[in-house]
Amino acid sequence: MKKMLFALIGGLAFGLGLILAGMANPAKVLGFLDIAGKWDPSLAFVMGGAIAVGLAGFRLAHSQALAWTGEPRAWPAMKGLDKRLVSGALLFGVGWGIAGICPGPALVLLGAGSGKALVFVVAMIVGMAVHAVVTSGDSATSASGEGAK
Repeated sequence: MKKMLFALIGGLAFGLGLILAGMANPAKVLGFLDIAGKWDPSLAFVMGGAIAVGLAGFRLAHSQALAWTGEPRAWPAMKGLDKRLVSGALLFGVGWGIAGICPGPALVLLGAGSGKALVFVVAMIVGMAVHAVVTSGDSATSASGEGAK
């Protein structure tokens, strides 16, 4: 129950932050990505602030053996880059650039009744299902958390 409560609070804070920062507005995101046209750099400040908060949060988390829920911390075993990570990041970036939406804001927009977000979320779920089928026997997705190199 405690874990669900922290997840709910974190999700609500994340969603509110996306709305306040303008990251749930596809036009603002596309304006940020349009560096050759009428570029809107305001989201760079949002990302910079998020990175700073994230760095402080991870530093604090690494100094504690247990999470706030009382469970032991579970950190990824894989260190470094591989083809799967780079290709996934590229695919994510291309999708973000085309739609102006990434998964977090898509869920916020879906909650607001956006039809574009519904199409995006359905496509995202289909993509996740295809990934699960394609990588079902792959050791990189095993429960051990160790990726293939």
